[in-house]
Amino acid sequence: MTIGSVTVVEADLGVLTSLSPVGDGKDFAAALKAAHGLGAPKPGRATGRDGQRCLWFARSEVLLAGPVPDKTLEAHAAVVDQSDGWACVTLSGAGAVDVLARLVPVDFRESIFKRGHTARTLVQHMSASITRTGADTFLILVFRSMAGTLVHELKVAMEAVASRG
Repeated sequence: MTIGSVTVVEADLGVLTSLSPVGDGKDFAAALKAAHGLGAPKPGRATGRDGQRCLWFARSEVLLAGPVPDKTLEAHAAVVDQSDGWACVTLSGAGAVDVLARLVPVDFRESIFKRGHTARTLVQHMSASITRTGADTFLILVFRSMAGTLVHELKVAMEAVASRG
């Protein structure tokens, strides 16, 4: 859906796996790097790129998006498939930050929230994960049961931003 300068598109991230490291996380970080070539993200950050990304998801939890997790990770983390639990969209365009400003209590201006930054927050009343993947591009994940509500809220905000000219 495109309204004004903003587009929202369903995103297929592949397999979504929650990884909760055991211990201090150092062995997990080494295993993740060896298995998938990804660094373990620090709080509020993401590593990787489209097709293979790792998002900070909560304290002691990251979300591996894309590949099937290598079996070696099971020795260093609780590994849980979350693929059917999340709806994912990409919001992009010159007005994307303005759309998010109407829905989310986070400052997404590029000077504050740079590429590779990620936040667990609310989109209106929905729990969400939002990651900046480009200059004007954001990856948004909400619980699958809220997919229709997310699209509705984005549409209303996109129309409001477009009406400003």
